[in-house]
Amino acid sequence: MQIKDKTTIRMGFSPCPNDTFILDALVNNKIPIPDNLHFEWIIEDVEKLNKRAMNQDVDVTKLSFGVVPSIINSYQLLNAGSALGKACGPLLIYNKKPLELESATVGIPGWNTTAHFLLNRFYPNLVTKKEMLFSDIEDALVQGDIDLGLIIHENRFTYEQKGLKLLADLGEKWEKSTNQHIPLGGFAIQRTFPQDLKLQINELIRKSLQFARNHPESSKEWIKSHAQETKDQIIKQHISLYVNEFSMDLGSAGQSAVQHLLHSQLESKNLQKNILPLFIN
Repeated sequence: MQIKDKTTIRMGFSPCPNDTFILDALVNNKIPIPDNLHFEWIIEDVEKLNKRAMNQDVDVTKLSFGVVPSIINSYQLLNAGSALGKACGPLLIYNKKPLELESATVGIPGWNTTAHFLLNRFYPNLVTKKEMLFSDIEDALVQGDIDLGLIIHENRFTYEQKGLKLLADLGEKWEKSTNQHIPLGGFAIQRTFPQDLKLQINELIRKSLQFARNHPESSKEWIKSHAQETKDQIIKQHISLYVNEFSMDLGSAGQSAVQHLLHSQLESKNLQKNILPLFIN
């Protein structure tokens, strides 16, 4: 889409503190926006963004690395803006431990999330699942609507306060079994875009994150206005955990971790290995 001499980019991201911290400067014009670009912003839960990507309904978007096998022919991954690291993976929690796990109902934050892939990998016998908004899972456990909950994002900092207990850290299981960092999510861009535009948008995300690091108080209120949990300490913990050196640039180690996850996903579905360039570089 063109507005006069500008290219309009429909860009999606989640309301979670790591995304809003990274993109505050870009969204709120705290860094220069190139004259050739105009952005339209879409702020939605990551599973909704996953589905948008599957429908090619967005130009650039944050998404779960778990959805990459379904969108790989249409999108490439950017190197900036990712959530990837150690000790940051999804947690499987409970209120009253089920007598038989196989008969338990598990609340999941989306069928296309990395969390759901890891659940299938480590607990293949957990087959009764209920998809729900990630922020509703804790309360559903407390109320007895589900037996187990697969939690992501800031819920790892709040579940114990509600009397819930940890059954398994799926990120830890992944790290121990693969000796790789756990790739959670990143930004992807339509393959049909010119390479120079892909690199330009990647650089804007990187510059936006650099601004946030240089001016950590600048985005505070805007982050809080979108966050599920608004306590300053929880927001700070969230950003500290999910925004790291891989968020600035995946680098060879980060790209290797994402490739390993993708190959594991393709193998689990008996699909051929990807032959298209996965990353923009």
